[in-house]
Amino acid sequence: MVKWIKRLMLFFIISGSFAIGCISTVLIWLWLQGAPAIQLDENTVIYSDDEAILAEQHGLKSRYAVDLEAISPHVTEAVIAAEDQQFYNHLGFNPKRIAGAAYQNILSGDRSQGASTITQQLARNLFLTHDKTWHRKIEELLIAIRLEMFWDKDEILTSYLNTIYFGHGQYGIEAASQYYFDKSASDLSVTEGALLAAIPKGPSLYSPIDHKERAMERQEWILRQMKDSEFIDDNQLAQALDEPVRLTRPVTNESEQGRYAVDYAIQQAASTLDITPEQLTTSGYKVYTTVQERAQTQLEETTEQQLPDEENYQIGAMTLDHETGAIVAMQGGRDFDQSTYNRSIQAERMTGSTFKAFLYYASLVYGFTPSTTLESTETSFALNNDEDYQPSNVSDVYADRPVTLSQALAVSDNIYAVKTNQFIEPDNLAEAASLFGIESDADPGLAMALGTESASVYEMARAYSLLANQGKKVEPYIIEKIEDPNGEVVYEHEAPEEETVLDERYAFVLTHLLTGMFDNRLSGYLSVTGSPISHQLNQAYAGKSGTTDVDAWMIGYSPHYTTAIWTGYDDNQPLETRSETQAAKQIWGQYMNQLHAELPADPFSVPNGVVGVEVDPVTGKLATDACAERSRLTYYIEGTEPTTYCEAH
Repeated sequence: MVKWIKRLMLFFIISGSFAIGCISTVLIWLWLQGAPAIQLDENTVIYSDDEAILAEQHGLKSRYAVDLEAISPHVTEAVIAAEDQQFYNHLGFNPKRIAGAAYQNILSGDRSQGASTITQQLARNLFLTHDKTWHRKIEELLIAIRLEMFWDKDEILTSYLNTIYFGHGQYGIEAASQYYFDKSASDLSVTEGALLAAIPKGPSLYSPIDHKERAMERQEWILRQMKDSEFIDDNQLAQALDEPVRLTRPVTNESEQGRYAVDYAIQQAASTLDITPEQLTTSGYKVYTTVQERAQTQLEETTEQQLPDEENYQIGAMTLDHETGAIVAMQGGRDFDQSTYNRSIQAERMTGSTFKAFLYYASLVYGFTPSTTLESTETSFALNNDEDYQPSNVSDVYADRPVTLSQALAVSDNIYAVKTNQFIEPDNLAEAASLFGIESDADPGLAMALGTESASVYEMARAYSLLANQGKKVEPYIIEKIEDPNGEVVYEHEAPEEETVLDERYAFVLTHLLTGMFDNRLSGYLSVTGSPISHQLNQAYAGKSGTTDVDAWMIGYSPHYTTAIWTGYDDNQPLETRSETQAAKQIWGQYMNQLHAELPADPFSVPNGVVGVEVDPVTGKLATDACAERSRLTYYIEGTEPTTYCEAH
């Protein structure tokens, strides 16, 4: 008998030693494996210039990672009470619960009973499938032990709360809190925390939106568990059970505001970080943009009101703060859901008469003044290939007399423009356009003066911003700052060194000439091109409109902002109605008025070396008392102002 006892004891000692050795080997192996590497998709948030949320971007899962301090303690207590009351006491698994679940599974012949701790659930959510197999359960247990080796309990709980699924595409407590209650997880009450804690057991079964009664039953059970665990007392339990639950239907994560601007910002941010847009939108970045929420709203609302009803009639628009280059607002089409093609960035269209700004800057440099006159009459120009070029004015209307540069620009006289190009020579016009950032691969010709070159809204806004910014170059940009998921700034816009491209004197003289399109004193044989909107303007504006058979442009600026707008059809369908040809002007006028409603009506700043005199705009000579009704303050490079008086009146 003693012999058998000794043998049995030896067996237990050997078996125990073997088991201890195996367990030790496994633990050493797990330790050598190190902490499990975690990579979670997380929502990227796009902000306006004042840090209002423009959009929230995510992949298949909507998730925001938050620290434990940013989660209401009512939530953590509810989750622990519901899922794992021994969480802070075990080593990643609960032997008693495992044994009980195994016994029930053996009796029932299946593996439906679960005994997973919070740590095991985290292991499964992060690294494994949800298959109910013994192999998966063993893997889950081993990963849970590794998590407990390298992470403290609060880190495990934080990761768990940031990864569990709460239904309706929402992963993590912050996304769920925003979705169901439109509030941060830090602000959840006991009642709300218990309701959210009820969902993960079966997100489709316990959805408070789809199955509210069932969700409320589980919420009550969790509240009583919290009371039993001494997280709340009897009074708190009673109050929580009586508190009504107010669910809020969530706002879509894809903000309807600034869709084109947001999309462009994502592309630019991804390029800056040298990652794909998909990687950016699922990595929890915070992208701070230059977009002004109020300006963006006004641009979109004005577009909706003023754009013709034709479904395929499109728009490209951009507003810049021309002192910095910041993109304030952007519209890339009439409907982002129908077409993500951004016409303010990607489309290049013939510029029409908006190109004349570059022509007349060159003409000023080559000696023209606002009083320079050329004959406006039907003209045939001989080209180098012995062919004739016969441009025409609107409705074939001509002054049949000499007209001044001031009036010709205001009414957009095409004959005057081509003659000016002939005088300065097309190669010099092309060179002037390149100063403004408009490059051409075509051989320059006389027709270039009328805008045969193509450019994007982005390029034209940038070009006109040179005039608005007294000749100083700015590059449009939309990203101010990018933060990674840890709050570290990984990119911040730095203003480039100031570069003066244009002579500020000529830039100002041209700016004042461009105000003429809104001044009816310059109307005569043709109306000034801004007359349809001039009566509604509330600021000093300079600008130029332009049309081709298939394009309509309006580009202009104040001392504060520059806005370029193109409208037309993607397939070059001709513009046939007045609403089609005038839409760009109407949108520009209404939008700029709204944008400037709360801004001071500042004049354009007059630089040194420029003088202003009262001039008769028809003759270009100094005004007399007889010219008082038509005279206009006009600016000249000092020494080029007229010295003779008008005798026409």
